[in-house]
Amino acid sequence: MNDANTVAAPRGSAPRYASVDALRGLTVAAMLLVNNPGDWGHVYAPLEHAAWNGFTPTDLIFPMFLFIVGVSIALALMPRVERGDNLGVLTKTVLVRGARILGLGLALHLIALFAFDLPHYRVPGVLQRIGLCFAVAGLIALHARPRTQWIAFCALLVGYGVLLAAGGTLEPFVNIASRIDHALLGVHVYQLDPATGRGHDPEGLVSTLGALATTLLGLRAGDWLRRGDRRSLLIAGAVAVAAGLAWSLWQPLNKNLWTPSYVLWTGGLSCWILALFHWLIDLRGWPPLGRAFGVNAIAAYAGSAFMLYALVAFGWFDPLYQYAFAGWMTPRFGGYVPSLAYAVAFVLVWWIVVRVLDARKIYFKI
Repeated sequence: MNDANTVAAPRGSAPRYASVDALRGLTVAAMLLVNNPGDWGHVYAPLEHAAWNGFTPTDLIFPMFLFIVGVSIALALMPRVERGDNLGVLTKTVLVRGARILGLGLALHLIALFAFDLPHYRVPGVLQRIGLCFAVAGLIALHARPRTQWIAFCALLVGYGVLLAAGGTLEPFVNIASRIDHALLGVHVYQLDPATGRGHDPEGLVSTLGALATTLLGLRAGDWLRRGDRRSLLIAGAVAVAAGLAWSLWQPLNKNLWTPSYVLWTGGLSCWILALFHWLIDLRGWPPLGRAFGVNAIAAYAGSAFMLYALVAFGWFDPLYQYAFAGWMTPRFGGYVPSLAYAVAFVLVWWIVVRVLDARKIYFKI
């Protein structure tokens, strides 16, 4: 393969696509941007999640990352399966890495428990969901043929859709996903309704069924990418977007519940964006902006979370925000500008960090 930005890999391994690293990196940078405003009371609407049903640009970020997890699995594992590598060894590698990502998420939540003086420990989380989806999708990539992978994807969509419908309502706290999560995890979820005591977690166990479907769609998209089948990416994107909009007439787009319509809508958009990045970077030779974030994605996400927790725990966050941003910006521009400026500065700090790591060829593998 002689595409302009398809990086030659060591002999015996799969080539590395700069477009995938760049897309993963820009997604992580977007995560940091929306997760770290200076003031949660002053966030521009496009940088917030939809309150419940609906969709904003921010609601594309996490499914895009999980979609890229699936793409990366296809690029890394499928060539090794076809080459006849030891499936037992590959299976162990997938399970161990998934467990490490999950464990890292649990550890970060333990630190957050003390940093923010939270009333209870939260079990689910972003890294925990990534770890679970990586492990299950990795096992499917190793042990299931493409047709079976598609069957698993469709079964997840239909099965999860039926489960949600059986619950009778998709309203907050009383939908079946929240009820099951609360029954299994008790108070160890993200949010508790003070009036009823019911719990909900946007990264809960049940809604991970939808997130896994997103990852499997990425797995199939990654297989198309490595075969140079851009046409299938574009067609699948169109079909998924249309199907997602149609399904939303029955079960609305909902990131909190990761509804099947949300899987299809965001998956279709992700197919299109992947095709665009591949064309621009791998084929046309555009610079892979975001690559430094992409090759240290989990480390950047976890490291930035730890930095935030440290700022809060040591009482440095409020003085930093007031003196460097809000104190002089708010009288001139209002509350939204300093809040966004802090978020942008936070991303820039970590952009410098990952650029230095990349320049020194230091890559943290979880």
